Amino acid sequence: MLSKGDQLPEITLEDPNGEPVALSSFKGKPLVVYFYPKDNTSVCMAQACGFRDNYEDFQAVGAEVVGISSDSASSHKKVTSKKKLPFLLLTDQKKKAIKAFGVPSTLFGLVSGRVTFVFDSEGKVIHTFRADFSADSHIKQALKALKKA
Repeated sequence: MLSKGDQLPEITLEDPNGEPVALSSFKGKPLVVYFYPKDNTSVCMAQACGFRDNYEDFQAVGAEVVGISSDSASSHKKVTSKKKLPFLLLTDQKKKAIKAFGVPSTLFGLVSGRVTFVFDSEGKVIHTFRADFSADSHIKQALKALKKA
């Protein structure tokens, strides 16, 4: 798993409209990348809504938020619309990002784990946090790390 000081991987994934988004396009500002197991599950949606509800706090420190799972772009589009998410959900159906970030699997390897990575404006990891069943702590940990940076 990526750790403090590691560089943001050069990965391009699809947004909810099927358009390519290079993670490197976020360099120049802090970035929070959170991996979650599955759209439309209670903990994952609580996490997405937590980032949504605190999005202004992330913007206040100049940061952008991106969520990544192996769900399809159409699934992400539905969730983004239904939950009114102001940030991107990117699809990683080929698990390129999951592998590049070193996100561990859960449930006997069936789904990716819940991990949040915080990058500085130069694209270096300044904080990582893993807690598979606690959505709220990811938001608090990410904001705390950004405010310290």
